[in-house]
Amino acid sequence: MPGVPPTRFVFLGPEGTFSEQALKSVPAADRGVLTAARSVPECLDAVRGGDADAALVPLENSIGGQVGVTLDELAGGEPLMITREVVLPVQFVLAARDARPLDAIRSIAAHPQAGIQCRDWLRTHTPGASVVDVLSNATAAIGAAEGEFDAAVCAQIGAERYRLHILAKDIADNPDAMTRFALVSRPGPPPPPTGDDLTTLAVYISHDRVGALLAVLTELSVRGINLTRIESRPTGERLGRYVFFLDCGGHVADLQMGEALQALRRICADVRFLGSYPRADIHAEPPPRPAPGLSDADFADAAAWLRRIRGGETG
Repeated sequence: MPGVPPTRFVFLGPEGTFSEQALKSVPAADRGVLTAARSVPECLDAVRGGDADAALVPLENSIGGQVGVTLDELAGGEPLMITREVVLPVQFVLAARDARPLDAIRSIAAHPQAGIQCRDWLRTHTPGASVVDVLSNATAAIGAAEGEFDAAVCAQIGAERYRLHILAKDIADNPDAMTRFALVSRPGPPPPPTGDDLTTLAVYISHDRVGALLAVLTELSVRGINLTRIESRPTGERLGRYVFFLDCGGHVADLQMGEALQALRRICADVRFLGSYPRADIHAEPPPRPAPGLSDADFADAAAWLRRIRGGETG
């Protein structure tokens, strides 16, 4: 129901992953029931089917880029809406069942992305170990806890959950790596504007029109809307057909954003509104100031002026 805070949450499991850690930073999740799912589609289907009120799923990583399965699921199927973003610093640890010297480690379990992000550190500090790919950071921690591997690259929450001894912290080669998550629910009124919001769209351009993507970008630019991210994903129809995912600075309640959405609706083959929600505080830079004539107040003043003219006033 609109306005009712979610109480049943699902996240990409198993327990002990960065997804669980990110979800626990959402205030309502502290008082809710948290359930792990096996995949992103399973997370979102739980929301669509009414078995959960909200799902936390990964959108993108600053090193690995977009999470394609999440974007594909949001673009297709029954509509869902992003109500919040969570940006989590990715801080890996090396953990084992007991304290042991690093040069005695012969096998390390790691999710492929974790292995890539910690490659140089592992080569330097555990040169005698082989890194074995596993399905998740939590799976790595479970494997080390059960003795299948000497150690695991995992999140600290995973090491604590499975009672592992942390051999080293902050082992990622890039200390500034982050993962961005989306809290997704069934469609309803978006959170109210805060003045520092993002709007996410899935846009299908008209492929029989020259300059169709440029036309989309122009509709945003002329209204002073800052495009913070653009990603493309194949639609699955045939080669050369893509859906474009846009993150735009602003809220659907803003006049300039409303105008832009109407324009995109007119010129695009299809537009799916995926949500307007507050930007996470961890974003490094504040949103840019609108150019003269492109603030919400400027749009409101221009709209009022036009109404006066249409009503018979001289302006």
